[in-house]
Amino acid sequence: MTSRWDAEAALPGRDGPEPDGCGTERFAVEVRPVTGAVVVALSGELDYDTADPLRAALEGALAGAGPTRLVVDCAGLRFCDSTGLNVLLRARLAARATGGSVELAEVPDQAARLFRVTGADQVFPVHTDVDAALSGSGAAPS
Repeated sequence: MTSRWDAEAALPGRDGPEPDGCGTERFAVEVRPVTGAVVVALSGELDYDTADPLRAALEGALAGAGPTRLVVDCAGLRFCDSTGLNVLLRARLAARATGGSVELAEVPDQAARLFRVTGADQVFPVHTDVDAALSGSGAAPS
């Protein structure tokens, strides 16, 4: 079962992030369980104003019993600020508390730079893409 959270109310008949009227994309999160993991796909711009859907999606994904392996698919992420990073770091702590993990896949350059500058790239396993994450290959050394 796939779940979707949007930073703004979804418009009927529209799929994916849409411009918000200011030329930026609305932020959306899609959660889909796969064998052995939960994939959390991000699209649009993740910042202070749009972080709540990600927070809710991650909390929901981690609410089950036992350890959860989350793979955060960043391929559609256009921007991430420190608020988005903080949400991911908090989810990592919550996952680790139950024996789970949070891994990142296909991190775009802007977010990768933020993670590198803050040292977050040293605490998250980072994969080239979701398939590599799920197969256990393609992880950059941390």
